[in-house]
Amino acid sequence: MMIALLIVGVVLLAYANGANDNFKGVTSLYGSKTCSYRTAITWATVTTAAGSIAALFLASVLLKNFSGKGLVPDELVLSPVFALSVAFGAGGTVLLATRLGFPISTTHGLTGAMVGAGMTAVGGGVHFTMLGKQFILPLLLSPMLALVTSGVIYLFLKGLRKATGIREETCVCVGGKWQPVSDAGVSCMASESLAWEVGTTPECERRYHGSFLGIEAKPTMDTLHFLSAGAVSFARGLNDTPKIAALLLVAGAVKPQWSLFIIATAMAAGGIIQARRVAHTMSHKLTDMNAGQGFAANLSTALLVTTASLHGLPVSTTHVSVGALLGMGTVTGQAKWKSVIPVLASWVITLPVAAALAALAALALISLN
Repeated sequence: MMIALLIVGVVLLAYANGANDNFKGVTSLYGSKTCSYRTAITWATVTTAAGSIAALFLASVLLKNFSGKGLVPDELVLSPVFALSVAFGAGGTVLLATRLGFPISTTHGLTGAMVGAGMTAVGGGVHFTMLGKQFILPLLLSPMLALVTSGVIYLFLKGLRKATGIREETCVCVGGKWQPVSDAGVSCMASESLAWEVGTTPECERRYHGSFLGIEAKPTMDTLHFLSAGAVSFARGLNDTPKIAALLLVAGAVKPQWSLFIIATAMAAGGIIQARRVAHTMSHKLTDMNAGQGFAANLSTALLVTTASLHGLPVSTTHVSVGALLGMGTVTGQAKWKSVIPVLASWVITLPVAAALAALAALALISLN
């Protein structure tokens, strides 16, 4: 019975992860109007699944870290009650944030849930020194590092573009405009006249015009943009899948291959069914961008998350992605800081909310036993 509940809880967590996180890799594709929402989420689903498969071979350190080993006593790590409490605590927190449209960190949710469930079961047995070193520190430093890295990469690419003679084009809007010519109180006469105006950045799709060594800038940039978004989604699948799989593997609930399949399927379903609110926040409320700027942010995110995954560092794809977008937006002057504040606030409360939900789940499960 407990194993069946554990599988349900982990599926809930993986679904919530997909709903909140899947779109983050392709945010710039949709935000820069490079492609439609449907195309973006499809590309995110395919490349995230590829990362999930790769995680089985490349992310063994993360699998160990998120089993809870070293953070709580070993006997608790092997308990299905602990794993189930963590799954429900983190999954409930991420689903709530998704419903509200906040892009939060599943990594942060898992960390808080492990602390909450661990403190409920063993009290002072939670090793807070390890918590700070292996979990909290990477989560705090990663968005700052992403902000700086993204800004530097964008400035470098901008300088390279100018050096190669590729220029950025802006649109001029021309069309008919109705002008009222008389007003009789209850009726009005109007005539149409030709009008023009320079479109603002959000109203125009800015394109790159020119070529270098015979290669056209626009199709090349679009291709690189898609590939960079795919790289971010791949890195996210590589980083997040073992964190969730650890809950099934440690408790001995499911074999590694089946846990991978279950998690990848649930993550894909969550992204396809319930990602739109978070997609709107990530694509339109943080910063304006064009294809080149989105490419710079993606390149920074993919580089940092992949490197962290291979070294077993539990960084948050959400924190890195948002940090990269804000780094690019800060350099271009397009960051929307008023809209960013609620997102940052949701990050602060993620850990205590997940800890509280996991603690409640642990109390309920312990009482049942």
